[in-house]
Amino acid sequence: MERVVFLDRDGTLNEEVHYLHRTSELKLLPGVPEALRMLREAGYRLVVVTNQAGVARGYYGEEDVRNLHVYMNHILEGQGASIDAFYYCPHHPEHGTGPYKKECRCRKPGTGMFEAAAQRFEIDKPHSFMIGDKLLDVVAGNSYGLTTILVGTGYGSGIRSQEEKEGLSPVYDYYAEDLVKAAQWIIEKGQAD
Repeated sequence: MERVVFLDRDGTLNEEVHYLHRTSELKLLPGVPEALRMLREAGYRLVVVTNQAGVARGYYGEEDVRNLHVYMNHILEGQGASIDAFYYCPHHPEHGTGPYKKECRCRKPGTGMFEAAAQRFEIDKPHSFMIGDKLLDVVAGNSYGLTTILVGTGYGSGIRSQEEKEGLSPVYDYYAEDLVKAAQWIIEKGQAD
C-alpha cells in the first residue's frame, strides 16, 4: 500500500491564473518545491488532480495541459520535488463544446481522477490526503475517503474567512495557511499514526 498526497493544481501549487495553459504564465507559489520535497522524503507519492474546463470551453487543448504539466514537473524535478502523476478533467457539464460538454465522474467533486490513480497506485486511503484551495477539492477527497486539507492560498483564505464569519463548520479535516504548513501537518500526523 502506498501513501499518496493528492494535490489540486491552480491556487494550490501555482498562482491562480484564469485558465492557465501557457508555460510562460506558470508561477509556483512560495514554498511549493520545499513542501513537495518534504512529502517525498517522508515517503508519500504526489499526484495532481485538476479540473481543466478551459479545454471544454475551447480556450486551449489537452496538449496544452499536458505540456504545462511536463514543464511544471521539469521545474520541480530540478528541486527534488517531482510529481509522480498528473490527472486532469477536460470536461464541463454546461459550458463545453463537442465531446467535452458532458457530465462525468472525473470532474471534481467527482472521484474519477482518484479512481484512475488507483489503477496505477495501491492507495492506502486511511493514510492518504487531498490538498486544495476550493471546497470542491476537499469534497472530492472526502468522497474518496481521504483526509482533507484546505490551504489558504488561491481561494482558500477567502473560504475560511467566510466560514468563520458565518459560523459554518468546515467540511475539511485541517486548514493550513500554505502548502508547507500542510506538509508539516501531514508528516506530523504520519509520525503519530
